[in-house]
Amino acid sequence: MTETILSVDTLDVRFPTSRHRDGSDAMNPFPDYSAAYVVLRTTEGAEGHGLIFTVGRGTEIEVAAVRSLAEMVVGQPVAELVADPGALARRLIGDSQIRWLGPEKGVVHMAAGGLVNAVWDLAARRAGKPLWKLLADLTPEQIVAQIDFRYLRDALTEVEALELLRAASINRDAREQLLRREGYPAYTTTPGWLGYDDEKLARLCKEAVEDGYELIKLKVGGSLADDVRRMAIAREAVGPKTRIAVDANQIWGVPDAIGWMRELREFDPYWIEEPTSPDDVLGHAAVRKALAPIKVATGEHVHNAVMFKQLLQAGAVDVVQIDACRVGGVNENLAILLLAAKFGVPVCPHAGGVGLCELVQHLAMFDFVAVSGTTENRAIEYVDHLHEHFVHPVRVSGGRYLAPTAPGMSAQIVAESLTAYSFPEGPEWAAE
Repeated sequence: MTETILSVDTLDVRFPTSRHRDGSDAMNPFPDYSAAYVVLRTTEGAEGHGLIFTVGRGTEIEVAAVRSLAEMVVGQPVAELVADPGALARRLIGDSQIRWLGPEKGVVHMAAGGLVNAVWDLAARRAGKPLWKLLADLTPEQIVAQIDFRYLRDALTEVEALELLRAASINRDAREQLLRREGYPAYTTTPGWLGYDDEKLARLCKEAVEDGYELIKLKVGGSLADDVRRMAIAREAVGPKTRIAVDANQIWGVPDAIGWMRELREFDPYWIEEPTSPDDVLGHAAVRKALAPIKVATGEHVHNAVMFKQLLQAGAVDVVQIDACRVGGVNENLAILLLAAKFGVPVCPHAGGVGLCELVQHLAMFDFVAVSGTTENRAIEYVDHLHEHFVHPVRVSGGRYLAPTAPGMSAQIVAESLTAYSFPEGPEWAAE
């Protein structure tokens, strides 16, 4: 009998990070890191895991979106799904009725991405490989076949993508061995949450340097006076050589971003992340022009590959920040990685949320092995929160992500955590 998808289970899982201001920034002062958690179950007992990151209220809406899309997955032959996840991605994202709610943005698009990622997790498990390795072992032709180029060909064609991937195939095995030996550079946001007091900020900054990080990130945008004081504390703690990036989380308009960052220039900020609305391509370009050589980084709230294309075409970003759970899953992130490679812009993935470190490390490592071929000026964000809830948590040592070895996309949450933190009936929430 043909193995098919038997069911799609979706859970609302929330962690009370707001109690200690973990994850706090100017736009999200009291976030509860959460996930709409997805499990594909097959008729043969296999599983694929995925999640959509949220910050508390509204997670139930994301769960409902996944359930609405699930009917297009249940009953599908597993062999066909894992052989060509791109076909599922196009079917979910291109559905004529669901598409009206986007198109290709927001809650429904993220729900599609969660399902697509769960299929990739299932595919990697069946292959006995971590996802980064499964992707790196694909031929250039197979990778290109997974991407929808419809809206991208004015910036990146299939032929150009093949050329990039074929060029990167040179010394690919050597890069894979280097990745396995040395890992991938990380930067940390752990010291920089806006809700932390000055003593905790200074202590965590010093610990980050001692742990081998060459780049840390601070949240800014709440109060200019506070930001000046906090940047001074951080710079004194880490010294002149460690890079300090700052993140405004979209709190400013364009003039505010320019004026505010000029006041912080004396502390040598490496980049300003999300200086304004993530939809404002020309605004990002204006900020970049006004603040150079301070770099502009964005991507965690960018809806889709089309917007990344426009940011790159407009010369609006110095750093592309992909997110494993924002766009339509692995397939769309493959397109974004290739766009960034075409324009010569480094990718530093966003990972400031539950499960994001676990998932996005695979994409960055695939990029190093099979697309860009370099880690120069690149690092994956790392935050030291909630990894204990994952069956295969990230491993970071000496300021570097160690390459995952377990099959899959590292998305599986341990059963005890699902029970304890399910919302609203889990024991961690019932008392509230």
